[in-house]
Formats: sequence, C-alpha cells, structure tokens
Amino acid sequence: MHVTLLLYSHNCKKVWRACFLTNESVGLTGVALANLDLLMRSLEFIEEHLEDTVAVQTEDIAAACYASKSALEKVFKYTIHFSVHDYIIRRKMTRAARLMIEKPALSILDIAVQFGYSSHEAFTRTFSQVWNCNPSDFKKRYTEKGREHSAELFPKITGFIQLEGEAIMRRTVDISELYDFFKSRKDCWFVCGDIVHLIPINEISHKAGDAAIAEALRRMESVCGPEDVVFRIGGDEFALLTNSRDQAYAETLKEKILAMNGQPIQFEGKDIPLSLYAKTVKIEDKTVRYAEMFPKLMIPDMEKTN
Repeated sequence: MHVTLLLYSHNCKKVWRACFLTNESVGLTGVALANLDLLMRSLEFIEEHLEDTVAVQTEDIAAACYASKSALEKVFKYTIHFSVHDYIIRRKMTRAARLMIEKPALSILDIAVQFGYSSHEAFTRTFSQVWNCNPSDFKKRYTEKGREHSAELFPKITGFIQLEGEAIMRRTVDISELYDFFKSRKDCWFVCGDIVHLIPINEISHKAGDAAIAEALRRMESVCGPEDVVFRIGGDEFALLTNSRDQAYAETLKEKILAMNGQPIQFEGKDIPLSLYAKTVKIEDKTVRYAEMFPKLMIPDMEKTN
C-alpha cells in the first residue's frame, strides 16, 4: 500500500510530498515522521541562509530546528547520504553557477564574496570540486552558446517518492521552473535520463559521484537545441524538455545521449565508465499537477535499457 505524506515548512509557505510503501511489518512510526520533518525544516533553513556572508554552521541549523547536532547529522546521513556541511557546499555552488549565467556582468570574485568566500582561489577550489571544472570555464561554456538557462546540479530537495513496484524511495527536488516551462509549451516532448549504476560510483567516493552527475548533465545539455532546457529531477534522474512537437527530434536527442554511453569520466587519475538510460516521454494531460510530474518523468526500473 502506498502512503502519501504532506509536510509543511515552519512558515507554512511550502508543502513537501513524500510517498512510502508500507505493509504489516513496515510502517510510518512517530520517530520516522519526526526525522523527516526535521530534515525538511533544516533544508528550508539552509535555503534561507545560503548567501549569508558568515557561513551557517550545523549547530545553528540544529538550534533553529530544536534538535541536537548529532540528530541532525544522522538524518542527513541516512536520507541524503551527505553531511550537513557537504550538502550546504553543493547547494551554494549550484546557486553560484546559476548566478553566473543569469548575471554575467558579475565577476567571479563578486559571486565568491556573495557566498561567503574571501578569495577567488578558495571559491574556485570549492566550485571545481563540485562542478568538475573551474568557474571561468563553466561561465565560458554557457556564454559562448548564448544559453540563458543553467540546470541546477544539486537542486533543493523537496521530498521523496516511491514508484509503483519499486522498494526504494527516490528523492524529489524543486522542479517548479520545469513545471512552468511545461505549462507554456504545448505538446512538446521530453527526453528523460537516468545514470546507470550510480551507487557503485558513489562507493568509490561521493566526489566521484558528483563528477558522474556533472558529466551526465553536460551530456544532456550538449545535445540540446537553443530552446531546449535540462533539469535534474532527482538523485540520478534528469529531464530534457524540448520545444518541439516532433517525436523524431526527441528520439534523435535520445540516441545522441545513448551514443556517449561507456565514455569514461576522469577521477583522481582513473577512468570510470559512465552510461545513461534514456527514453522519450510526452505528457498529454495539461492539467497534470506539479507533484504528478515526477512519476511521469522518472524511468521505472522495469523499463531501464541502455
């Protein structure tokens, strides 16, 4: 049986949706609900303080959520698989990358200072660890192509969802911008992607996993037309929304993505082969609600072929 849980933020401006599979032996306990509520409240607090000139500390977040530091770290470890600090760094560098594209007149140092870094070097080092390229190369890659949209490498987490027939919950993230694009584009096709076997790459190192996610995003963006947009919609799931009603166009993009399968990423002197699952999707129902988009765009395990 599926159970859907709605979680409200502390200021009641946000609603999170999480789906769970329960049976006679597994249920939603008060402890589990409390931990999930703690996670969501802490994520909201982090978002509100990403651009503080003095970096927010785990102790500050825990105090704001009326929890101990150790309890907060455990919740992050078992649900997001990052420490609180590592999650904040990834969100900061994601927001900083977006700012580079949206406000190209800002210098890299201006952006570094805005996110609490006192030097260009410290910011560049952190940015490179997350995006697998330095800020100058990242900015050049987008400005040369004239692209005004940059996908978020680590978008804000909004909840968890469980697809029918699957035992493991998938992470959901903020796709409000994608939803707005979808509502404005009539009968356009999606190309959905999913990294093949990301868990073994993460077991090498979370930094190796970050490099794999960045490369998957790069591959999907590399096949885009000028009006196509790419979003990360989950842990290892991506969606490319075309501005075309032609299925053949979407299929061509899909085949270009699949043609790169097996090409390695470089991590600490080692080659790690990377492949993606991909499929084309068209959502016919224009009345589909925001939360209903996730299961429509995620590739079920039973359909994964590469």
